[in-house]
Amino acid sequence: MTTMTEASVREFKMPDVGEGLTEAEILKWYVQPGDTVTDGQVVCEVETAKAAVELPIPYDGVVRALHFPEGTTVDVGTSIIAVDVAGGAAAPVAEQPEAEPAQPAEEEPKPQGRQPVLVGYGVATSSTKRRPRKGPEVTVPAPAQAIQSELNGHAPATEKPRPLAKPPVRKLAKDLGVDLHTVNPSGPDGVITREDVHAAATPKPAEPVPAPVAPASAVTPAPVASYDGARETRIPVKGVRKATAAAMVGSAFTAPHVTEFVTVDVTRTMKLVEELKQDKEMQGLRVNPLLLIAKALLVAIKRNPEINASWDEAAQEIVQKHYVNLGIAAATPRGLIVPNIKDAHDKTLPQLASALGELVSTAREGKTSPAAMQGGTVTITNVGVFGVDTGTPILNPGESAILAVGAIKLQPWVHKGKVKPRQVTTLALSFDHRLVDGELGSKVLADVAAILEQPKRLITWA
Repeated sequence: MTTMTEASVREFKMPDVGEGLTEAEILKWYVQPGDTVTDGQVVCEVETAKAAVELPIPYDGVVRALHFPEGTTVDVGTSIIAVDVAGGAAAPVAEQPEAEPAQPAEEEPKPQGRQPVLVGYGVATSSTKRRPRKGPEVTVPAPAQAIQSELNGHAPATEKPRPLAKPPVRKLAKDLGVDLHTVNPSGPDGVITREDVHAAATPKPAEPVPAPVAPASAVTPAPVASYDGARETRIPVKGVRKATAAAMVGSAFTAPHVTEFVTVDVTRTMKLVEELKQDKEMQGLRVNPLLLIAKALLVAIKRNPEINASWDEAAQEIVQKHYVNLGIAAATPRGLIVPNIKDAHDKTLPQLASALGELVSTAREGKTSPAAMQGGTVTITNVGVFGVDTGTPILNPGESAILAVGAIKLQPWVHKGKVKPRQVTTLALSFDHRLVDGELGSKVLADVAAILEQPKRLITWA
């Protein structure tokens, strides 16, 4: 039985996929001992205190060992997988002695089909089923020649060339049951995009459904959980939920919170939203009230820059920020996350709409990267989508203010001396009273309300 040499084995260590993270939990392995891997191939999914992240392997070879099972929390810097970069050593070589001299010369070429890897994306939110681990004895199902051919960048004659797609797109295709070989790529250099995968999945036959929308009674049984007579269910708090809980407790009991409220007529803003949806410069972009509320907040910050700051406890200093990284609170199955739009203050309305649409879509798919949740300066939380009038939001740690947006409802309102039905909402601004006094907080909230009441101020005040 042939054994691997120490020189041929590479140990892949748990990286720090955020800033200063110390550990991560292995959620799922995508490979098993004996599998052939290539540079950039995603081998596992891990969850940190920030988000779920897919880890690509940085070299070619054959998996020799997985050092930890799924569900294990591993310290950063600890080896999690061993890969034999020499490849082909698992199969007996004695039967083919004539091939030995030729192997060293063939090991130098590298595969030419490598693609850039987008690191730091979580996988789509779904229930993770554990696969049984194979035993410690490693067997390679493919012959040595086939593995060596793969390591040299030559696929077997019976295999098709590997389609060009980033790891998150490959995972999406796997979840949707789409064969990437059948997908027509639309990205640059023949790269398959998310839209291509969704387009390929659309023609698949689905369960026949009647034309009318199914009544609520037809869909309610699905989410009903069976507790098997249990009176309690305990859910471990870890990963994103654990980090969020700790951050919220720290924020609530460190920064003195003050919240102010204002109810405003946003009828004109709602009309502008409908007009912008028809504007050719906004075609294909996500246009909704949140977009204009975000723009209104950015203008209010420009008029009152002192609110865009943070408190440095160690230095006993107020740090004024001359940029705005606008956070958008998002509730996901993994917990509350607050990704932010970098340098939102410099973006035009179409650019802001594009960034906001990408941020929301990525968060809903559970693919927000740790970097996207770092460096925020102010935040918006839209509780109105749940039909809630407003709330008293807790500051995101390290930030000075957070704006809560309530539900927009048709209500009786005094307009031009008469009571008329108008679109009305309530805004709530929480701020750190160490940084922001009542006057400054009131000015910011009043400016946001004034812009939403008269959207033309977006032009005159910007």
